[in-house]
Amino acid sequence: MQSYTILATPVEHQTTEKNSDFLTFLHPIANRDEAMQWIEQYRVRYRDANHVCWAYIMGNTRQPDTQAFSDDGEPSGTAGRPMLHVLTERELGNSVAVVVRYFGGVKLGAGGLVRAYSAAVSQAANLAELKTVSPHVELCIQLQFADESKVRQLLSQHQGELKGCDYGNQVMLQISLPATAEIEFCSQLTNITAGSAIIASEY
Repeated sequence: MQSYTILATPVEHQTTEKNSDFLTFLHPIANRDEAMQWIEQYRVRYRDANHVCWAYIMGNTRQPDTQAFSDDGEPSGTAGRPMLHVLTERELGNSVAVVVRYFGGVKLGAGGLVRAYSAAVSQAANLAELKTVSPHVELCIQLQFADESKVRQLLSQHQGELKGCDYGNQVMLQISLPATAEIEFCSQLTNITAGSAIIASEY
């Protein structure tokens, strides 16, 4: 699980292509429902527009959790898919893009539409602020009392966080640490506890 980027703040941008106006809106989202709420909001706000095309993508754009798009009446493949392609290539995870088109009387043709919708989202993406997300894993570690201080120090070295601590016959530490550090952390944990620590991947 590698770090990836997501959209941090909303963006609005407008472009014009052969008299057609393209209004572009980018929004951070936490799930599909949020994406659909934004899409519906723009459909209502711009009910007089010719097309309200959209695309959204969740998670790491290179391995998305979910994604979808709509051409909203434009020729198939000329709007939603090019918009999604820009979100993917610009690594705008957890985002929805909505492009509202007011037809200006001049037909753009399939290639022209692809270029226009791609450019609309790409230019908006130029204004976007991104945030890096580093996936974390949650682990539960059972260990001897004598090893607790060493393990806490090891956790700190790997930028981990102690979520909980229970004392019984042994110490039970509930931790969160960057996914990229898991293998090295577990290897060092085994070394400093002489293999006595028990690691579980869930609390």
